[in-house]
Amino acid sequence: MQQSAPVVIAEERKTKSGHVLGVLTLNKPKALNALDLPMASILLDTLEQWKSRQDITCIVLTSAGDKAFCAGGDIVSMYHAMCESQGEIPAFLTSFFKTEYTLDYCIHYYPKPIVVWGSGIVMGGGMGLLCGASHKVVTETSRLAMPEISIGLYPDVGGSYFLPRMPGKTGLFLGLTATQMNGADAVHAGLADYLVAANQLDILMQKLNDVEWGGVNHHDSVSQVLANLDAPLSPPNSLIALHQNAINTWCDGKTVAAVVDNILNAQESDLPVSEDPEAHAVAIKWLNKAQKNLKNGSPITAHLVFEQCVRGATMTLAECFKMEAVMSCRCGESGEFQEGVRALLIDKDLSPKWKYNHVEEVPHDVVEGFFSSPWAEDEHPLAHLGEEK
Repeated sequence: MQQSAPVVIAEERKTKSGHVLGVLTLNKPKALNALDLPMASILLDTLEQWKSRQDITCIVLTSAGDKAFCAGGDIVSMYHAMCESQGEIPAFLTSFFKTEYTLDYCIHYYPKPIVVWGSGIVMGGGMGLLCGASHKVVTETSRLAMPEISIGLYPDVGGSYFLPRMPGKTGLFLGLTATQMNGADAVHAGLADYLVAANQLDILMQKLNDVEWGGVNHHDSVSQVLANLDAPLSPPNSLIALHQNAINTWCDGKTVAAVVDNILNAQESDLPVSEDPEAHAVAIKWLNKAQKNLKNGSPITAHLVFEQCVRGATMTLAECFKMEAVMSCRCGESGEFQEGVRALLIDKDLSPKWKYNHVEEVPHDVVEGFFSSPWAEDEHPLAHLGEEK
């Protein structure tokens, strides 16, 4: 009987200096390397084992296939769990989010350099893996997004921490509109450190193999290697940077209803003047797509995005993940998330029946309910998380 391939390939590669590179490869290319519970568990367990190993100097997290680093979490399994636990928090969701958020938090505070090769699609759960890395790499093929408004969830995996810390109102805009970013956008937004050519992965691994790892500061050694990789021959332009002032203006509202109204009523005249007709057409298409995503998205999610950006701006990373565990599990019992997944991936009718038609209709107490913990403080699944130095 043929053995199935491992969902995560963990390798220990000896370097020229006699040290070890830890290489983790997400290995579900047909599923665009969507992160499931076994994958998250393997990644977390392996990173914990490698943490205290003196011979391991650097971790590289990459993926199989060219299409995607990681296109999100395993929301189909979540859907089936929600169907079986109508009106209650599915135990599977609690377990999944506990493992995923613990993994993301571990990456943020890992003592060794972690290089994440974010080429291709990087969405949802993939963003959680990328954002915590000490060395975040994107390429000309990278397409990044937090598209949860389309499925009735919200940008989790630390989004409450990194969205409000982006330039201006970028994070709020991205969360509300599910706008896709290219590599240049990601660098501008602080989601990536290096924009390199997609054909440089093998060269990166060779250069890391050649490093004299005897030095004390391995982070600097990795930074030097990455800084010397080739840039894309035709690097993308950042539409986010180009429209930063417009984004800040649209999202400058004291309520989510005001912000949503601003974005949906944004006009072509709000965009920077361009003498290049092709560039102007691209900008209009970009705005129209953002408006469409917001208009068709979950009004409840719009409220959650607005609230997480307000609350998360003054919270620690651990506090953000603890808040998100509450929010995500509440989403699992509310029915909105289940309906969003049904419409997108189960029945594929692309016509979710949201509980409310407009953000103005969502009651305040409904929104507050998503932030109400179902657990006592000492029973919180992420009670073990605390800020590390």
